[in-house]
This record gives sequence, structure tokens and C-alpha cells, in this order.
Amino acid sequence: MKYRRLGSTGLRVSVVGIGTWQFGGEWGKAYDQKEADAIIGRAKELGINLIDTAECYGDHLSESLVGGAIAGNRGDWIVATKFGHHFHGPFKRTDVYDPEDVVRQLEHSLRALKTDYIDLYQFHSGPDASFDQDALWDTLNRQVEAGKIRYLGISIGSNKNIHQTSKATEVGAKAIQVVYNRLDRGPEEEVFPSCIEQDLGVLARVPLASGFLSGKYRPGARFGDNDVRSRRNEEEQDRLLREVERIRATEVPEDVDMAAWALAWCLKHPAVTCVIPGCKDAAQVEANAAAIALVEPGYPQDA
Repeated sequence: MKYRRLGSTGLRVSVVGIGTWQFGGEWGKAYDQKEADAIIGRAKELGINLIDTAECYGDHLSESLVGGAIAGNRGDWIVATKFGHHFHGPFKRTDVYDPEDVVRQLEHSLRALKTDYIDLYQFHSGPDASFDQDALWDTLNRQVEAGKIRYLGISIGSNKNIHQTSKATEVGAKAIQVVYNRLDRGPEEEVFPSCIEQDLGVLARVPLASGFLSGKYRPGARFGDNDVRSRRNEEEQDRLLREVERIRATEVPEDVDMAAWALAWCLKHPAVTCVIPGCKDAAQVEANAAAIALVEPGYPQDA
């Protein structure tokens, strides 16, 4: 495994992490503790040390499975979670960024994760009006002072949200999470330059474009009703899958796994610290970790 410095936090994070939205049951499969243990256990064996989860991946369900899996070795992990939503059922959430409620969300997350601190607590894809609350960030920074949060972060909802990114240092945030992949390069224009200027860590979510860049799907592929991908416009989905076929033919070297190539492609950008792909089983963890063989040494943030 390779590791990079997460912005000014000084934390050394594996360049490949684990995204755990799938544990909440919205990616076509339900998970139990044994399955989560197998995924996270294999990740640990491979040197992965960062897990990203959220309050609304299920009603703290993903956090609970993560907490159960790392309970015996909490200190080996950098745990990132988020705040700002209440989960009411599959694909049903309400936004709640009231400072008092956010503290309650934090306590629920700590209990679910079976820990007394969170390494990176992230504002979760909220609107600018909710972000621009001094009282919210004052409250969160008091939780940092109390030791319940090590560092604050921002998971921006729009890949071009320069408003929240540019104010990260001002509110005390040390990292940005953003959708970034070969099909969606939006952050390159303004967000990434701002991250570099502020020395912010960057977590690239959806680096495989919801699995499209795994190379497993062809135009015409469809997903079940309990899979978040089924909510995408079918015409747009087929357009993206045709683009994936073009990329495979013109950019991916022969005999190189497309998923590993896609993860390494993200990691070549100088702003990106870590990719956080989801993984349905231990085999996918291994496949994701294989991307490090394609990442050239000497990257500026390599530790």
C-alpha cells in the first residue's frame, strides 16, 4: 500500500480507502456484520486504513457495521463520517443542519461506530445557506476542542462548489470530499486548485463512476429498484457507458484491469489524496487495492 498526507492534518492515509454507502442497503444488496467484517478485515490486511461512511447510509446502519468491524483495532483506522441528514427509508432523507441537531447526530454516530472520537467529520452535501452558519461551525469546533472530532471536513454536493471549498480554512475544515472520476472531471477547474492552495486533503468519491468504469457494464445495462443506479436517466446512462467503451479502447493499456486503471487515473491528479471506492466483497477490495501498482512513486503528498 502507498500512503499520503491528508492535507495539513498530518494523518497518513492509504491512497485507496473504503467507501461504505453500500452497507446502508441502497446498492442492491443488504449486508450483515459477518460480510462487513470480511470486507474491512481484508482491507486491513492489504494496508488500507481509511473508511468513509455517513449518518444516512441507512439510519446509522453503515456506521454500525463499520463500528462492529473495527471494534478490536480502532486505533489502526482513520474513520471519516458525515452529518446533515436524517434517513427515513431507501432514497428518503431530510436535511438537518441545525447546530443542536448536528450535535445529536454526532452522538448517534459515536455510538454506532463504537468509538469516542471521529477522525474526520464532514458537512454532508448541504446547500450554501446551511453551510454559511457561523453557529454551526462554532459548535463543531467546540466538539473538536472536546476531543470528539479530530478534524472537520466538507463533502461538497456539487463538483463545482467553489463557495464551500474556498471557505474551508475559514471554518476550520481540513479536507474536501468530491465526486471525481474519468467521466466527471468537474473539480479540476476550480475546486482542486483551491484545495492545493489551502493544503486541503481530498477524498475522491465515486472514482469508478458508480461501477461504470469497472468495465463490467455495457450500454443497455439496467439495475434493480433497490439499487441507487436505477434512478439515473436511461438515455444518459447509455451515453456514459458508450463513453466508457471509447475510453477502454483508446486510453486503457492492453492487459490492464479497467477498474484499477480508473482508480490510478484519479490518484495521478496532484490534488487527490485518496480514492474511496465502494466494494461489495473482499475480492473487490483486493481488486481496488491493485491500483497502487499503477501509481507512480514520488507523488508530492506521498509520505
